[in-house]
Amino acid sequence: MAKGPKNAISPSRDENFPEWYQQVVKAADLAENSEVRGCMVIKPWGYGLWEQIQQQLDKWFKDTGHKNAYFPLLIPVSYLEKEATHVEGFATECAVVTHHRLELKDGKMVPAGKLTEPYVIRPTSETIIGAAFGRWVQSYRDLPLLINQWANVMRWEMRPRLFLRTAEFLWQEGHTAHETAEEAMEETEKMHEVYERFLTDHLAVPVIAGEKTEAERFPGALNTFTVEAMVQDRKAIQAGTSHFLGQNFSKAAGIEFEGREQGREFAWTTSWGVSTRLIGTLLMAHSDDDGLVLPPRVAPTQVVIIPVTPKPEHEAPVFEACEALETELKSQTVFGAAVSVEIDKRDLGGGVKSWEWIKKGVPVRIEIGPRDLEKGSVALTRRDRGPKEKNFLPTAEAVSSISETLESIQENLLARALAFREEHTIEITSMDEFRKFFTAENAKQPEIHGGFALVHWAGSVEDEEALQQELKVTVRCIPKDSTLRGEAGTCIYTGKPAEGRVIFAKSY
Repeated sequence: MAKGPKNAISPSRDENFPEWYQQVVKAADLAENSEVRGCMVIKPWGYGLWEQIQQQLDKWFKDTGHKNAYFPLLIPVSYLEKEATHVEGFATECAVVTHHRLELKDGKMVPAGKLTEPYVIRPTSETIIGAAFGRWVQSYRDLPLLINQWANVMRWEMRPRLFLRTAEFLWQEGHTAHETAEEAMEETEKMHEVYERFLTDHLAVPVIAGEKTEAERFPGALNTFTVEAMVQDRKAIQAGTSHFLGQNFSKAAGIEFEGREQGREFAWTTSWGVSTRLIGTLLMAHSDDDGLVLPPRVAPTQVVIIPVTPKPEHEAPVFEACEALETELKSQTVFGAAVSVEIDKRDLGGGVKSWEWIKKGVPVRIEIGPRDLEKGSVALTRRDRGPKEKNFLPTAEAVSSISETLESIQENLLARALAFREEHTIEITSMDEFRKFFTAENAKQPEIHGGFALVHWAGSVEDEEALQQELKVTVRCIPKDSTLRGEAGTCIYTGKPAEGRVIFAKSY
């Protein structure tokens, strides 16, 4: 293999983490900025990753009784006005459509035909889906109503970053209606657990599951549950949320039904969602200074075979061996499906191709050249290890062990991410210690310091806002895990009794 660079990505994580992130996205050929400010073009490798996430989650949603539907992109402003708390939370992010045609004037296309009522491009769909639910639900026999939508949404982002914050992004949003509050809360918690398991088991990203405080709650919700991931600059990413909406949206949208005792009742509703932010999350959690590192469960291609043909006469026998190996590997199963394999037959040097796949994060690379054919062996490299750590294996062994190899990579990535989070999670008992933990005085980069702080907390919304202004930190969640939450204590900020600990962190 041709000699590669010391590191494929420049700058490194330690030199400039935000720029490193952008360069990994570029080097892995995941996406690029579009001509529309704040929006992105998701390229085939990035979209292939999203398809894996989508397909695997979609199966789980259907296994739990949900069905997919689709609702309009445009939402009448009057629908948003019905739920004042909700619209206030999204008002500054809304993109508004006010005209329905363009006309040519003085060589320029200008809006014409003003709409009688403006429309908002959906920032989320509670109001428009609530209107449909109001038509569909007439009796308690129509409940529960369990609906999911795969769609795009728009929130006018002022500081966009690919896969983390873009004006338009892809997501799924679940919306359900129930006869009782207990059933709705059970649904909220069930989907919260689905996200927790998916992040952990499929993306190999350990998360802390818990409830948001009032200050961080979804607009219009009674309870918001979250899964929070720590990435390699020690910041938190809210990777998925599930909301118990009570009867707020059903009253606004008229989701009313004939109850079992013949009286009219309002439904209890929920919503829950994850987005293409999951791609940014796994990138920041696993990638290194050579590029993207993909968990095998969600990699668009799990194994790439790279033919090495120093001379033209080597091409036919090497390609034939690669195709035979591809067939054998595809006959193996891992994570309940056939191993996904690709042969890179491009007319490029083996070293160039190898480094491209390193940067793309493919879990396993297998090289076959003339000498390997003579020996009946292959050169196998795992992406969770250094690029020069090759294993020379008999071909039959490489095939028979491929499932075990991919499972090992998946487990290793999770263990590594969990060890990193535990290393940078500490209990803090005083404000002096708290301020030092979140101050970058001794950090190589201002962006890389701190982590997750477990503190006793009994502050108000105003207290949280004050700390956010001072240190750019927020309460990420009240942990579900009783070990993390701990016993009652004294709030480090107010001195009031606190029921347990919360997690503070800087976040994306």
